[in-house]
Amino acid sequence: MGASRMLLRFSLVVLAAGALAFGQGRIGRPAPEEKIKAINITTMSTGAGLPEGKGTAAGGKSVYKEKCETCHNEKLEGRTGQYPALVGGKGSLNTSKPVRTVGSYWPYATTVFDYIRRSMPYDQPGSLSNDETYALVALILNANGIIGENDEMNKDSLPKVKMPNAGNFVPDARPDVKAKR
Repeated sequence: MGASRMLLRFSLVVLAAGALAFGQGRIGRPAPEEKIKAINITTMSTGAGLPEGKGTAAGGKSVYKEKCETCHNEKLEGRTGQYPALVGGKGSLNTSKPVRTVGSYWPYATTVFDYIRRSMPYDQPGSLSNDETYALVALILNANGIIGENDEMNKDSLPKVKMPNAGNFVPDARPDVKAKR
């Protein structure tokens, strides 16, 4: 009799555990659209996804001094082996020691915005306002001689910026392959 009670108890425990496990897929609720929009900050190379805001290189100087200079130095030259240079490198990509900076390598100004918006400053990623981010992008583009100091960067003007190395990137013509799982 003791063995059948033990078997009954074990069966009930297994049944209860199965019922709990089955219900786990139904925990939570759908995310509201406004919450999804708040975290979906992807910016495409075409400019799709750029937020409202504006900034100039002149306006970016104070933001840079406060939030970027510690790592990238006063003249945006970076710290060798630690933090990358943001300027320079023009004409070096075809040499044995290419210097890849925003001005010498990056193909799209919108990608610079997206990167800064997501990951800078290093110790507080995502903490910059849209205006601060546009101003920093303008400062970096100006320091590389790509735009003027008072040229305003915003969601309309930034995608129109022609980067010096944009023509040296080629699309991958290989077809997408559906992975089998």
